[in-house]
Amino acid sequence: MTQAPNLFFQAGSNRATAAKGGFRFGHVGTHSSRTMMLEELTTVLAIVPPDSKSEAYATAIVEENCLAKQTVATRRHSLQHLRELYGLDPSIPLFRVLAGLWHVDAASGPLLALLSSLARDPLLRATAAVIIDMPEKTEFQRTAVREALADSVQDRLNESTINKTVRNTASTWSQAGHLEGRTFKFRRLVQPTPSSVAFALYLARVAGFAVNESLTSGWVKVLDCSASAALDLATSAKRMGLIDLRMAGDVIDLNLNRLDPFFASSLQTR
Repeated sequence: MTQAPNLFFQAGSNRATAAKGGFRFGHVGTHSSRTMMLEELTTVLAIVPPDSKSEAYATAIVEENCLAKQTVATRRHSLQHLRELYGLDPSIPLFRVLAGLWHVDAASGPLLALLSSLARDPLLRATAAVIIDMPEKTEFQRTAVREALADSVQDRLNESTINKTVRNTASTWSQAGHLEGRTFKFRRLVQPTPSSVAFALYLARVAGFAVNESLTSGWVKVLDCSASAALDLATSAKRMGLIDLRMAGDVIDLNLNRLDPFFASSLQTR
């Protein structure tokens, strides 16, 4: 089985750069208690304009109760978990890109949310290799996911928490479209979009991959997308005005400044 760190981070890459971009590291994560909260994120991003400040998200969730939670404590917990998974702060480059792409292409929301959650939750990242390696229509094996999580966290989480994390990550992969079914879940292939591929390439560059390597990184593989298909979709993303892309033989020039001019320029020399 492919190991998650090799899927999502180039060997020897500078984690400080990734953290500056909005990635989160460690051995704990939101999926020990929640899923990727796709419904809640969809509601919030439909209400709060993409250029809003961080305070606007807190106001919408806690004060205006846009998620229709019964208590103030539950609203605050929802805000906390959404911030953990997505940032909800335009000063975080990853969230700026997510919010901008969501505004352009909300239909790609499940895959955009998954990519962000993978960048910001080490627990979900630890399960990705299991899902990517599953052939279409094969049954989801909870034991394999549990073993991947146990290997990742070592003895930092107890058995009960690991089991809950397995359930939550399975729900997230279902929300993203990679799994279907209730009692028994089976692998299905998702349909990548130009917007999701643009975000995947952005995350791959932040994670230390060179342009060509980005096309075969875990960020693209998790979209069930080959390198050639990713390049075709990146070309479509160029036509949409999301990225700049030029090809000359085997040389690919990828410029991500349209996604995030304030951070992406630092990636162009890598």
